[in-house]
Amino acid sequence: MQPFPSQTVALVEDDTDFRQALVERMTLEGLEVKAFAAAETALKSLTADFPGVVVTDLRMPGMDGRQLLTRLQVLDPTLPVIMITGHGDIADAVAAMHDGAYDFVAKPFPFERLQDSLNRALEKRGLVLENRRLAALAAGDGGHELPLAGSSRAITALRATIAQIADARMDVLIEGETGVGKEAVARALHNGGRRRLAPFVAVNCGALPDGLIESELFGHELGAFAGAMRRRVGHVERAHNGSLFLDEVESMPLGVQVKMLRVLEEREVHPIGANEPRVLDLRILASAKIDLGEAARRGDFREDLFYRLNVVRLRVPPLRERREDIPLLFAQFLRRAADRHGVEPPSVTDGVRRRLLEEDWPGNIRELAHFAERVVLGLEDRSGVEDSGLSLPDRLHRFEGELLRSALQGHRGDIVAVLEEMQIPRKTLYDKLQRHGLKPADFRN
Repeated sequence: MQPFPSQTVALVEDDTDFRQALVERMTLEGLEVKAFAAAETALKSLTADFPGVVVTDLRMPGMDGRQLLTRLQVLDPTLPVIMITGHGDIADAVAAMHDGAYDFVAKPFPFERLQDSLNRALEKRGLVLENRRLAALAAGDGGHELPLAGSSRAITALRATIAQIADARMDVLIEGETGVGKEAVARALHNGGRRRLAPFVAVNCGALPDGLIESELFGHELGAFAGAMRRRVGHVERAHNGSLFLDEVESMPLGVQVKMLRVLEEREVHPIGANEPRVLDLRILASAKIDLGEAARRGDFREDLFYRLNVVRLRVPPLRERREDIPLLFAQFLRRAADRHGVEPPSVTDGVRRRLLEEDWPGNIRELAHFAERVVLGLEDRSGVEDSGLSLPDRLHRFEGELLRSALQGHRGDIVAVLEEMQIPRKTLYDKLQRHGLKPADFRN
């Protein structure tokens, strides 16, 4: 079913009489109009999920229509912007169309001409917002980012904390070993809060090219330095109204840390070559695979930046601290790898099961995913692996738990079906489930 189109218009017009006349006519057509006399004022009220379109005059004192268009495209590239212009400015209006404006109408114009453009733009906006809404619902349908899936106490507590602070305004420092899923935590924080429809910009600080890191992060103006042939919007500004995820923030050079500290303190960015800083509304999510506090004490990381980032600290547990989640995670990775290669997921042998339960997985989630990939491609010996130093009772206990978990997962928590497969008394099954911390309800879809 096609969604109802949005009915909201942001009108930016410095001519008081003309602005009032347009407001009255649009209101008669059933539109909700938010009128502004200046582009600067309008920008303060518009967000990435603004449920409508923007109509703006091209020629205005201060920030003009094309400058407003540029700022709005940073806010939301899909937001339709309709230009109003005089006959003498049609060339500029056409140039604005090339820059991303939705349409332009030249003065004087019959209102029907503007109304036709508005109807098409509003319908388009409605479709975009509906698609975003459905995507957000799909992301929040009860499933979790795969690294956060599982029922262990450690991951359950982490998910509860994420849910508690997802909509908060404070910055978050995410710590954990390599491969534990720190970006998944950052995305969960973003998707769970009010910023979920705005950009999530992930930056791997360790992969930024030397010599260009400041331009990549903070942007630059046309002609700011040799080779700057056009204006560049940096990663920080692209995250306006959304979330900026600084992965491996410990690898950021000390000189760049000074500029990033200003972003955190002032919530503004100063592109290279710009005359004035640009005010931002964003949330900073930073991750580190080392103890930043210890790095700050050694002088390898700015102490003031550490304290500014360390408002809320989340620790992502390694796999060895959530072993009971490993079979579930492996099964998901196995299915994804099989789908990607167009084959049926292979059966999990006893040898693979023992390896899943007994290895420490120093590479964590990433290493487990690579292991699943190799199993699907037949690059692992699945017939069996050597036992580690666990005692026989410990091995039997782990193996029993895995069999129970596999049965619950295969039957989606249907206890009757599990009883038929296990062929043991109901009380015995419940005693074993309690011993292994397994709850049938956790496996029901």
